[in-house]
Amino acid sequence: MTIDKNTVARIASLARIRLTEDEQNTMTKEFQSILSWVDQLQEVNTDDVPPLTSVVEITLPLREDKVTDGGYPEDVLANAPKQAAGFFVVPKVIE
Repeated sequence: MTIDKNTVARIASLARIRLTEDEQNTMTKEFQSILSWVDQLQEVNTDDVPPLTSVVEITLPLREDKVTDGGYPEDVLANAPKQAAGFFVVPKVIE
């Protein structure tokens, strides 16, 4: 993949960054350098490499998936500015 000056200008526009002509030329070269490095990484054979989730061989403890914080609506709503019938009352934001 190649990056040209128009692509850099488009990326800068989307990121709301103003770049001068010299900065666009510099960024074009830097993007090309990054993409060529990524292309080098794609050449590495990773067929027999297992997925890595941690650098240390550990098994994370599992726990039962259950709701542990609930059944106390008055405590949950204690700091609510407004509440009605056990629910938060918020101002309407869509007209």
